Amino acid sequence: MTSMFFFGPNDRENFDDFRPAVHDSDGLAISNGNGEQLWRPLNNPRDLQVSTFADRNPRGFGLMQREKQFFAFQDLESRFERRPSLWFEPIGDWGEGAVVLFEIPTKEEVHDNIAAYWRPKQPFPAKSEINLTYRLHWGPDAPKSDTLARFTRTGIGNRGEDNKLFVLELMGDRLKGVDAKTIKGTVTADKAEVTNIVTQPNPETGGWRMSFQCSNKNPLELRAVLLQNDVPVSEVWTYRWTP
Repeated sequence: MTSMFFFGPNDRENFDDFRPAVHDSDGLAISNGNGEQLWRPLNNPRDLQVSTFADRNPRGFGLMQREKQFFAFQDLESRFERRPSLWFEPIGDWGEGAVVLFEIPTKEEVHDNIAAYWRPKQPFPAKSEINLTYRLHWGPDAPKSDTLARFTRTGIGNRGEDNKLFVLELMGDRLKGVDAKTIKGTVTADKAEVTNIVTQPNPETGGWRMSFQCSNKNPLELRAVLLQNDVPVSEVWTYRWTP
């Protein structure tokens, strides 16, 4: 599957544009064979980026457009808030493999610079016949939404010369009426120290906000999740940031 991501609140550097965001999809969603829900916001990188999510018998994955508000785009012609999502549902035993995400640099919004697909661990033998069954779902969302809270927006900005501020918005019924004292966010980074992790209700959206800071000197692989009494109440946010 292919899509377009030009820029958004997580990737606005070097874009001089009247619109706050320009994209047909804002993230890759994965429901893996272990029952884990992943959300990977998209980028328009400076260099080609290839991300691999190893799995066995995936339940589904898709390039999704979660942002549905006109004011997030301000484009009367393209109406990006109306772009559909595409969800891929494997049927049967697909074995081991990986969901692969390609993010290709582009300087124009007319190019589909995002691609996602399933790659089996073992190559298919030459001259063999392979039968695979799957469904494709076009629409506003995945056909069977999970009860976990979802990350709906990823915002990134500078905090001094050597730090980036990440601000993540979450929405979901699991967060309504919860005791704020039981909620905490956990964030891990492979090559940097994470500081100032803050989780708080967002009264303007009815959801929650998680924010944190980390060094921006080196490429980072980040992972975040919201917990209630040490039990996940959100999907897992995973992100690659490059300087």
